[in-house]
Amino acid sequence: MKWTKKAAPLEQSEYEPELSAYQRAMRNRLLAASVVPAPEPWQPVFESCVPVGGLLGIGFATHPESGHDLVMAVSHDGHGLFDAVTGAKIARDRDPDPEDSTPDAVADLSCPGLGPITGSRVRIAGLFGGGLHTTTADGWTLEVVTPAWPNDRVLLSTDGGLPHAGPHGERWWHIFHSDYSELRAVGFSPSGKTIAVATSSDISLWTRSTGND
Repeated sequence: MKWTKKAAPLEQSEYEPELSAYQRAMRNRLLAASVVPAPEPWQPVFESCVPVGGLLGIGFATHPESGHDLVMAVSHDGHGLFDAVTGAKIARDRDPDPEDSTPDAVADLSCPGLGPITGSRVRIAGLFGGGLHTTTADGWTLEVVTPAWPNDRVLLSTDGGLPHAGPHGERWWHIFHSDYSELRAVGFSPSGKTIAVATSSDISLWTRSTGND
């Protein structure tokens, strides 16, 4: 008869550390902060979020003629390109080549551009990894916090990020609450003129561009 050594069961922690008073106060501050509009000079690009079913990720590019920030969306239904100043959908590819349909096929997580950026590649941040800018050169910061997991909250600030010393709505703002879909990507465009928040079901954009710069 062959004997095998029985593995010892995993030990369960008998003590789960409690939050410190500081941690509880910070969590309560975040939970109490309701969603508010982004402050000036930021303006929403859409009246509400734009539905994009099965969204996998987004990336930024620049329009070669207007200089506007562009947002490329990659989803199970294909690729789309939005003008981040006007909100217009300027290109759509419902049937991209299979080898280029999702960014995980290449090392730099990119997909081929479309419309006015055909011939280039756009790095996509989202389900497969990657990331977007979280700060701008003039001091704006974006953070994702989860005081009530699994619902993520997006904070915009001018005070350098957590911990936020001032009152909510003065130097930090809770601008998005992902309580209905999974957050995919959050960040600024390389120009610092666009904020994008992408979930598995939609895209929200804010701009501080005048359309002439």
